[in-house]
Amino acid sequence: MKIWKGLAMDKRLFVFAWLIIGLVTGCSLAPEYSRPAAPVPAAWPTGAAYGDAQTGTAASSIPWREFFTDARLKQVIETALNRNRNLRLAVLNVERARAFYGIQRAELYPAVSALGSGSKARIPADLASNGQATTSERYDVNLGVAAWEIDFFGRIRSLKDQALEQYLATDEARRSAQLLLVSSTAQAYFGLAADRETRKTALATLDTQEATYRLVRKQNDLGIATELDLKRAESQVEAARVEVARWTQITALDENALTLLVGGPLPAELLPEDLGDVREPAEPAAGLSSEILLQRPDVLAAEHLLKASNANIGAARAAFFPRISLTAAFGTASADLSGLFKGGSGTWSFAPQIAMPIFDARTWSAYDVTKAEQAISVAQYEKAIQTAFREVSDALAVRGTVEKQIAAQSALVEAVAETYRLSEIRYNLGLDSYLGVLDAQRSLYSARQGFTGLRLVRFANRVALYQVLGGGL
Repeated sequence: MKIWKGLAMDKRLFVFAWLIIGLVTGCSLAPEYSRPAAPVPAAWPTGAAYGDAQTGTAASSIPWREFFTDARLKQVIETALNRNRNLRLAVLNVERARAFYGIQRAELYPAVSALGSGSKARIPADLASNGQATTSERYDVNLGVAAWEIDFFGRIRSLKDQALEQYLATDEARRSAQLLLVSSTAQAYFGLAADRETRKTALATLDTQEATYRLVRKQNDLGIATELDLKRAESQVEAARVEVARWTQITALDENALTLLVGGPLPAELLPEDLGDVREPAEPAAGLSSEILLQRPDVLAAEHLLKASNANIGAARAAFFPRISLTAAFGTASADLSGLFKGGSGTWSFAPQIAMPIFDARTWSAYDVTKAEQAISVAQYEKAIQTAFREVSDALAVRGTVEKQIAAQSALVEAVAETYRLSEIRYNLGLDSYLGVLDAQRSLYSARQGFTGLRLVRFANRVALYQVLGGGL
C-alpha cells in the first residue's frame, strides 16, 4: 500500500514539475526577428583608385599576433591589452551586463524562501471573551513562494531575451574596444617611429646647414661671399634648429600618447628608432563580398541591440494581457515552540491573483515607444553597416594608390638631392647665387619628410584595413 502511495506522490510531483516548466516557457508575443537587408552594395568599389581586394590573407583569419610581425610591437600590444584602463572598463561593463541578464532570467522562476516567526501577547481581562486575562503564544515555520508571476504571455521571457541581447551587445562592444586598442597602439607605435625618423632628418639637415654656414662664413671672410649670403645661410641654420626642436616635441608627445594607451611607461628597448627599424604588418584582404562587414564587432553589437528592441516589443504587447501571480506557503504552526513539528501542526496557504488591464493609456504609449525604439535600432544598424562599408572603401582606396605615391616620392627625393648637389657645386664655382642652394635645401628637406609620411601611410593603412574588416580577434 505504501508503495502505491509513493508512486502516486511521484506522479503528482512529475505532473507538477511539467506544469511549472510549461508555465515558465509560456508563449512569446515578440515579433519574429528578421535581419534587415544590408543597405550597401554587395561588392567593393572598383576603379583606378582601388587595388585588388583579394590581395593578401582574409583579415578575419589572421590573429593579431600573426598580423603584426614585429616582435617588440607584439610585446607593446600585449602590455596594452593587459593594462589599458578603457579596455578594463569594457570588460567590467560586460560582467555587469552578464549579471543583469542573470537577474532578469531568474525572474522566470519562483523565489523560494523560508520564514520563521514567533509572537507572544497578553490580553487584559476586560478585553478577553471569558473575562480573564490571558497570554497567547504562536510560533510558525513556513516555506513558500511570494508573488511569483506566472509568465503565460511571455512578458518576463521577452525581458529576459532583451537582457541577453544587451549583454551580447556589450560583449561585442568589448571586442570592438579590444580591436580598436590593438589598432591604436600599433598606429601610435608607427607614428612614433615615423616622427623619430623625421627628427633624424631634421638633425641631419641642421648638420648640413651648419657646415654650409661655416663654409659661407669663410668665403665671406675672403671676400668671395656677400654679407647677404652669410645671413641667408645663418637663417637656414636657425630654421633647422626650429625644426629639430619641433620634432623633438612631437616625438615626446608621441611617447606620452603611447604610454597612455599601454597603461604605463615602456622600456626604451621596446621603442623604435625609425620606420626602418620596424617590420611591416601582414597585408589583409577584404575578399569579394561586403557581407564580411556583418561580422564586425560594432555591427554585431548594433544587431544585438536591434534584437533587444524587438524583444522589448514582446514585453510591451504582453502588458495588454492579464498578469497572473502566485503566493503559496506550507509549514507548521503551534502555540508552543516545542510543538512546531508534532503531528497535526501542518499549515498551508494558496493565494493566486490575476490582474486584468481594463484601461491604461500609458500601456498604449509604452507600446508605441517600443516600436519607435525598434525603428531607431534598425536605422542605427543600417548606419553601422554603411559606416563600415565606407571605412573599408577608404582603406582600399589608400592601399590602391599608396605604392605609386611612394615610388614617385622616392624618385622625387633622388631628383631633389641631385638638384641640391649641383646647386651647391655651381654656387661654389661662382656660377649661381646662394638662393638656388637655399631653394634646393628646402625642397630636399620637404621631399624627405613627404617620403617618411607616405611610408607611414602604408604601415597605417594595413592596420586600418585590418581593423575595419573586423580583424581576427
